Amino acid sequence: MPDFELEDGFKGCVAGVDEAGRGPWVGPVVAGCAVFLTHNVDARLLANLDDSKKLSKKKREMLYDLLQQEAKCGHMLLGIGIASAKEIDEINILNASFLAMKRAVEQSGAKPELVLIDGNRVPKNFGCKVQAVVKGDARSYSISAGSILAKVYRDRLMAQMALQYPGYGFEKNAGYGTKAHIEGLQKFGVTPQHRRSYMPVKAFIK
Repeated sequence: MPDFELEDGFKGCVAGVDEAGRGPWVGPVVAGCAVFLTHNVDARLLANLDDSKKLSKKKREMLYDLLQQEAKCGHMLLGIGIASAKEIDEINILNASFLAMKRAVEQSGAKPELVLIDGNRVPKNFGCKVQAVVKGDARSYSISAGSILAKVYRDRLMAQMALQYPGYGFEKNAGYGTKAHIEGLQKFGVTPQHRRSYMPVKAFIK
């Protein structure tokens, strides 16, 4: 379970950042940034924050709403950053993920002196000290909160995209290469939101 150990071990403003959407064949990669300005937040938040992939959709939605409430109360700063499918094709998914993370920090309005990032890779030119934390969303409350923000926000984007491009199952598969997605590609072809640099998508580009 996550805690505040990494945040409390640093004197200064600490932000936690994570992304959602590296693997899907379609849509943007989304990053979430979270800064706890106090430990005195809703107990349900700290009791349930964890790696977003381990949580049910219902619990992620509940935590997302709690995070928004804490931000409105002035207890947290939150930000969302997006890098489009076009940007992913232009600069590759790793660099696009880092770009989304930087945008998330900027959008939060925070001026962190340290950014904790889930994973084992550190972006360059981030404007402050950056620390990669392997399995960070299960170790740090800030990273976990960023993970929830990114996952829920992206899932909602993909549900909207499913209305625009029906027949691919985006509302259920979030853009991953499921059977329904492949059948959609076979029947309707590649959408403007597909990542054309991804090998599975290239096969459907005529």
